[in-house]
Amino acid sequence: MLQLLVAASLCGTLQSAYFSQFSMREPDQDPCVDSTGRPVRCVPEFINAAFGKPVVASDTCGLHGPERFCTVREGNDGVLRERCEECDAARQELSHPAQLLTDLNDANNMTCWVSSPSISPKNVSLTLSLGKKFELAYVSMHFCSRLPDSMAVYKSADFGRTWMPVHFFSSECKRIYGKLPNSDITKANEQDAICTDSHVTSPAGGNRVAFAFLENRPSALHFESSPVLQDWVTATDIKIVFNRISADQAELYGISNEVTDALSGSLGNDSQTDPVQQRYFYSMGELAVGGRCKCNGHASRCTYDKMGKYTCDCKHNTMGSECEQCKPFHYDRPWARATSRSANSCVACNCNLHAKRCRFDPELYRLSGQRSGGVCINCRHQTTGRNCHLCRPGYVRDSTKPITSRKACKSCGCHPVGSLGRSCNQTSGQCVCKTGVTGLTCNRCAKGYQQSRSTVTPCIRIPTLEDINAPEQDQCPKCRIVPKRLSQRKFCKRDHAIQIVVMGREMADGWAKYRIVVEQIFKKGLKGASSRRGETWLWVNEEAVLCKCPKIKVGRRYLLLGKDDESEDKPGIMVNPKTVLVEWSDELLEKVIRFGKRDKMGYCHPERY
Repeated sequence: MLQLLVAASLCGTLQSAYFSQFSMREPDQDPCVDSTGRPVRCVPEFINAAFGKPVVASDTCGLHGPERFCTVREGNDGVLRERCEECDAARQELSHPAQLLTDLNDANNMTCWVSSPSISPKNVSLTLSLGKKFELAYVSMHFCSRLPDSMAVYKSADFGRTWMPVHFFSSECKRIYGKLPNSDITKANEQDAICTDSHVTSPAGGNRVAFAFLENRPSALHFESSPVLQDWVTATDIKIVFNRISADQAELYGISNEVTDALSGSLGNDSQTDPVQQRYFYSMGELAVGGRCKCNGHASRCTYDKMGKYTCDCKHNTMGSECEQCKPFHYDRPWARATSRSANSCVACNCNLHAKRCRFDPELYRLSGQRSGGVCINCRHQTTGRNCHLCRPGYVRDSTKPITSRKACKSCGCHPVGSLGRSCNQTSGQCVCKTGVTGLTCNRCAKGYQQSRSTVTPCIRIPTLEDINAPEQDQCPKCRIVPKRLSQRKFCKRDHAIQIVVMGREMADGWAKYRIVVEQIFKKGLKGASSRRGETWLWVNEEAVLCKCPKIKVGRRYLLLGKDDESEDKPGIMVNPKTVLVEWSDELLEKVIRFGKRDKMGYCHPERY
């Protein structure tokens, strides 16, 4: 049935398809977008991918000098008559090269490739190069003489470096190819080549033999979501290997395939002129391969680029000979093949006009709910952050200008003597002042302080009578719960790492009881409240509260790292000297994600610490 359909298709529409693949004209309406401008899946036109493409034969009649080949055909009177011809590759009118297989054939005067006559013509091959990846539907072969008894069809998806079988034809599948004829294909072996004998037992297509790549493949109806079948139909080259001549032809001349080797040996060097040998050869008139230029749903046509290479005219912000990758700067989500439901266009990174390069981070993409995974590279104009949306240390956001402005970040202007550094609060612009210093830029002494001559302590407290007479009091020890710098070592030595938001506070029996909500878990504890999201309690003893170690404010977000300590009478999370508490920021998120990746890679192995 397939051979009849292929034959009808070739007679009608194939000729126009031959030339459509070479059309360089841009279509009037871009099929890759709908009427509203929304990207949609698009595919190139279905064509004969073999037309005009080079075919290499391992053996050709007359290649090494003049030869004769003979055919037997039945006349109108029903009598079989033998007709002999000469072949000579040096004379164009007598040559029968493989290039004739992919030209524009005339059904009434078909040009044929002919192999060199031999008593036992085995393993003669034809190799077709398509020039780029195609997604194929069928392979069709029209023979000028009798059909070969056994032949194998192979395909390559890497331009001939590796080959895999796609179909076998033989009257003796088990003996020649070690396969049962017409075996069933299941989802477990959808890339297995089957062996059929229909071309011998019931040649409904006459001298035409064809097969479809997706015929009897269980996932064919769901091809769009089947990477296995998408790979199965992808090819850059097709190879046909003839392994045995037609059994019918051997019987016609009174000789069987089993004795051809013996005859070949007995004829010796004079076998070239033997009339029996002149009747044994392969001859094909047309090789057609139906399919589409492989563009993964991101192009409606293939064309020649500036280098003369046949390639997809990619849309949807994709690039490559098969539109198999995203264009530079379009890495906000991973590349994907287009489907009928979504074009899966590549999306540009959001860098607020401050960067020209970006990369894709799969972990950020997962944490964002598969919405955004682009990370900007080399942010300019004093910006930083994954979207170049923050200001670098020493700079603060200028609210009078849009974030896309080159002057969106202005200098903090922190006083070099009165401040502890160049950085300031990203929201208010407040610099971090030394003790006794105040002002937005730390440029004056606070109330109760006076200027000194020291650059270390520019403002000193004005002494009072009470200060002079008051005995020295114990001071709070240095607070280590709030570190100046969060390191990989601190992350590794803690059991859990969570993001919390403080909702309220109350005092109970010498303890500060903070009501918190665990929003994200970056490192999961083995037990307790740190191992699950939701509302819980954070306990801080009264001494730590008085020393403001840690200093916790209601409504703020924090990163909390700690040990899995529990108390029977205090459900929740206990703050102790091993706890680390850092106020939350976007820069902190990138650092914690990086620490988490290293933890999963074994960087936090106990031997390191």
